[in-house]
Amino acid sequence: MKRDDDLIRDLLFEAEAADQPRLLVSTHLSSPLEERRRHEHALLLCDAGFFQEISKDVFRITNQGHDYLAAIRDDGVWQKTKEAASTAGGVGLGVMKDIAVAYVKEELSARLGLPL
Repeated sequence: MKRDDDLIRDLLFEAEAADQPRLLVSTHLSSPLEERRRHEHALLLCDAGFFQEISKDVFRITNQGHDYLAAIRDDGVWQKTKEAASTAGGVGLGVMKDIAVAYVKEELSARLGLPL
């Protein structure tokens, strides 16, 4: 299954917006394909340290996940991040975060007139 960075971002937003500090993503074999994709992507977020699986099919967003989400929250930064990653032929989630943070720092530096 190919990683879908937009789905990764959607899951982070969903976890942040949840009433409880956890996100349930079902993985039954009879689950629709989209639910299985969501579960696999939640596991990818765990691999990257952005989610933690606290029990079967139940995930929480980590501090690293909150930091990544803060960096990719702005749609403009997100589009630039994806474009930069595709220019490189695709990158891992850690590098995606680095690219997004670099764009956020660039924007902040321009707005504040301070080098970051």
